[in-house]
Amino acid sequence: MRTENTATINLIWGALLLEELARLGVQHVCMAPGSRSTPLTLAAAQQTKLQRHMHFDERGLGFMALGLAKASAAPVAIITTSGTAVANLYPAIVEAWLTHVPLILLTGDRPPELLDCGANQAIVQPGIFANYAKQVNLPTPDSHIAPQALLTTLDEALANQTRPVHINCMYREPLYPSELNGVLLSPESAYLKPVQAWLAHSKPYTQYGQCSAESFPSEDAIMRFVHGKGVIVAGTLTPEQDPEQLIALSQKLGWPLLTDAQSQLRQHPGAIGNIDQLLQHPKARNLLQEADRVLLLGGRLLSKRLISYLAEQHWHSYWQVLPEHGRLDPSHNAKQIWHASAAQFAALNWYRSSSANWANTLVTYNDELHQLFTRNIDHGEFGEAQVVRAIASTRPGQQQLFIGNSLPIRLYDMYAPVSCDSAITYTNRGASGIDGLLATACGLAAHAGKPTTLVIGDLSQLHDLNSLAIARQLASPLVIVILNNDGGNIFNLLPVPNERVRSDYYRLSHGLEFGYAAAMFNLPYQQVDNLADFQASYHEALDAQGATVIEVNVSQHQASDQIAAISLWVKQS
Repeated sequence: MRTENTATINLIWGALLLEELARLGVQHVCMAPGSRSTPLTLAAAQQTKLQRHMHFDERGLGFMALGLAKASAAPVAIITTSGTAVANLYPAIVEAWLTHVPLILLTGDRPPELLDCGANQAIVQPGIFANYAKQVNLPTPDSHIAPQALLTTLDEALANQTRPVHINCMYREPLYPSELNGVLLSPESAYLKPVQAWLAHSKPYTQYGQCSAESFPSEDAIMRFVHGKGVIVAGTLTPEQDPEQLIALSQKLGWPLLTDAQSQLRQHPGAIGNIDQLLQHPKARNLLQEADRVLLLGGRLLSKRLISYLAEQHWHSYWQVLPEHGRLDPSHNAKQIWHASAAQFAALNWYRSSSANWANTLVTYNDELHQLFTRNIDHGEFGEAQVVRAIASTRPGQQQLFIGNSLPIRLYDMYAPVSCDSAITYTNRGASGIDGLLATACGLAAHAGKPTTLVIGDLSQLHDLNSLAIARQLASPLVIVILNNDGGNIFNLLPVPNERVRSDYYRLSHGLEFGYAAAMFNLPYQQVDNLADFQASYHEALDAQGATVIEVNVSQHQASDQIAAISLWVKQS
């Protein structure tokens, strides 16, 4: 009788956790199979308020959850069993912590008496994620611990949390109840009588107010700040932050808006999109050096040239706007930091600058670069930059882009075309790893069913082949564009001492193609080596249901040679 009670109380605790997560705004739960997490798995199987997603590979599962959280702008729960299953989540948790994405890890664990004694699949899980997740270490379920204590523990841990939370759940055997009939959270349960009122409604047990640490400049401070030649820089911004408000701010102040690839404004006609390349343009750079004020909004910047410009310029006033407290400046510039969303800050009572339109010529230089890219990329040799520009020009307002690390995101940042309508753009640029990129894109595509394009390099795709199993489950269009240049050819751009070292220890040529991988997972596949075939395949894939793989084959040096040639032309402008 006592062992049956153990299985029952395990399951009730799992049901309490999943129900409260749903009430706290969680829409998705990502699950990997395993035995020790059975109370959580069985509770999730009967939870009708959550969309469930299964995957056998915990590393990919974590990144899928990351994509779902980005797309839904809501926390996502992850359920795994014990041992290395938990450790496999680490890369996704690091990325989520650095980019403020709220993931909630529910990890099954052995009870204390089975740790450090040679028991199977038992590792020390409390604190496994170090500083990359807030820790909540639950005791083993016990009928002597009131259910309201469990609920308040969960509510407090998740209140105002914008980063990962690790809830470690220790379960004693037996894990499997003899039957699953009946309601898990029944009002008839004697154990649940203290939370009868909670069971009768749909709100969280404890409701926390929004914790706000907003700060804004005074009207006098704004007047002094705009009295000079300034630039506005849009760093990483999510669609929920309403970045388009910065266009209106730029026009009101009369200052140019310099945009990062991750700002959602990189292709906007009202912004200066080619800042990475303009900082190589002699006349544009000389003009930008006249600026003495900068307003930086949003998160991390991609372009090293833009980062260097901000570090080297002698600023009279440097304002940075962050949505919450933090230090986000590897150059350690002296500055004033304000806490607000980009839209809130843009909505302040701004005055027109005394030096309005001081950098209007920058628009001309920006347009000249667009013409240069059209001539030398769009009408030039087939290659990676040409494909990236073609993708960015195709139905931009009707799809979302996820752009992989290393070369793809840099090509987009350097060469993306102007568009009257922009795609929602996502990246994994917290730790900037090449792992889990396909899985993240699958999460983005799975949330709302919006057509999604992933642009990914060959090594990144090899790193995440298992996630083709997630892709095959999608019903909405996901176009997986693999730029196969036979290795990590971003290293062609770096000053590696000699070519043999570059080839043997950096580039890692592999000679592999992806047709058989696509066939293994029963995914449509096209291999292309010219623009016309790519565009035909790409349009067809965007109209198809489910995932499609398009492999773009280019030479090892095409992209790096083209980047060098364009850089030379820009410097000679």
